[in-house]
Amino acid sequence: MSEQQQPTLQKKVKEEPWKTVIDPNTGKPFESKNAYKKFMRLQQEREKKAKLEKERKERENKIRQQKLEQAKNIKIELDPSLPTPTKIKIYEVKEYIGKRVKIYGWCHRIRAGKDNLFIVLRDGTGYIQCVLGGNLSKTVEAINLHLESSVCIYGTLVEDKRAQGGVELQADYWELIGDAPETLPFNEDAGVEVKFDYRHLVLRGENTSNVFKLTNVILQAFREHYASRKYVEVIPPTIVQTQCEGGSTLFKFDYYGEEAYLTQSSQLYLETLLPSLGNVYCIAQSYRAEKSKTKRHLSEFTHIEAELGFINFEDLLNAIEDLIIDVTARVFEKAGDLLLKVNPKAKIPKKGFKRMTYAECIKFCNEHNIYKDEEKKEHFQYGDDIPDAPERKMIEIIGEPVMMVNFPVFMKSFYMQRCKDNKELTESVDLLLPGVGEVVGGSMRIDDYQELLDAYKRENIPPEPYYWFTDQRRYGTCPHGGYGLGLGRFIMWLLGEGVEHIRDTCLYPRYYGRAKP
Repeated sequence: MSEQQQPTLQKKVKEEPWKTVIDPNTGKPFESKNAYKKFMRLQQEREKKAKLEKERKERENKIRQQKLEQAKNIKIELDPSLPTPTKIKIYEVKEYIGKRVKIYGWCHRIRAGKDNLFIVLRDGTGYIQCVLGGNLSKTVEAINLHLESSVCIYGTLVEDKRAQGGVELQADYWELIGDAPETLPFNEDAGVEVKFDYRHLVLRGENTSNVFKLTNVILQAFREHYASRKYVEVIPPTIVQTQCEGGSTLFKFDYYGEEAYLTQSSQLYLETLLPSLGNVYCIAQSYRAEKSKTKRHLSEFTHIEAELGFINFEDLLNAIEDLIIDVTARVFEKAGDLLLKVNPKAKIPKKGFKRMTYAECIKFCNEHNIYKDEEKKEHFQYGDDIPDAPERKMIEIIGEPVMMVNFPVFMKSFYMQRCKDNKELTESVDLLLPGVGEVVGGSMRIDDYQELLDAYKRENIPPEPYYWFTDQRRYGTCPHGGYGLGLGRFIMWLLGEGVEHIRDTCLYPRYYGRAKP
């Protein structure tokens, strides 16, 4: 570079600093002067805000230290002259208005007033505001009290329309049971992976606990549905030596010197119970070793499965539709207010689900520019599996539940019955629900002995381990069918935006072999 060019370059750098400053969000120089100026303005605002926050914390800490010095001389004691308190849960408070009680729980929210400490207490059955006045709010324990600390609060219950639930506990004594750190290791703005890393603490939040409360109601609704239809609940094994959905997704392990698997489905076992119990169902864990990192997949999931005897394909479709409608109605009846709080758009689906063949769905996707490969704009071909995202796009356009039926034989499992009018197709169904996609998969089962043997041979499955399953076709076979429903996916559909990810329905994040503590 010449001496004449050097000053010109320095001047240019001085006038256009954004070209030499790295944008921390992209790791590259700023694209324009406006972007640079906007960043610098935001940076200055952040620095000013941080400075004010630091000054505020310093003031608060100074006041807190003064209070702690004064608190060293303050002690509180239980007043023996007061009536003996009744130990109750928060859900019972309206039965004890005007009476002295004691309630154990966790500090869900804390607010310090001038002379009072306001605590919203949580015990799993509800929430109640507790008011600690006088010296109760001035002890060392009170000043150092943090969210999620566990306490026992004694006091009198009074009606107060301003308080959550319309009842307030006016404390006369309290005890610290278990303290907690000053801050939680995450906040509301934390990303989804951070929240799953701290799932054990996120579970304490109001929104997450509501999901679990509704899950409890949903499970009750499923069991009540089946009981009302005279199904029998059974408990099948989860350690098995046969496959149901294909060998590529089996979790294998050594079982006392023999190869065994975690079950993919309890279907084969349910089929064996039809001759003794009639229609049967189970709510059990199933396992799929597929590395599907999507919002709808887990390696371990709760599987609701049922098998019905002496039915045809139309009966099976009607049974699945009845299940979804009836269970949803029961959830509304039991916990409609809570459900609508979590998902204001929740509603009971109308009878008469739309039915489309697999071939019609392929055609629909191609006609509506729903691509197999979005980048390449590649259309679906007959025989292609319709993945999660295109499936959801299709349902979003249709806007109602869809029963996708009659998949080709080569796409489905060995045990599925072929259509009588077209042996290249199966009497199979996937129920697709808006916002989620596939929630239920089912089919009629092969009921002919020789046809089942031929299916083993076609799929290169040795028939010997399945002798007990095959025997069902020898000792009084019957036309029968069944289905499996993913509980997590059903919850995602019913709770809508209240559940961002299927892992939201689990105690801990579990998918494709990865779980953080």
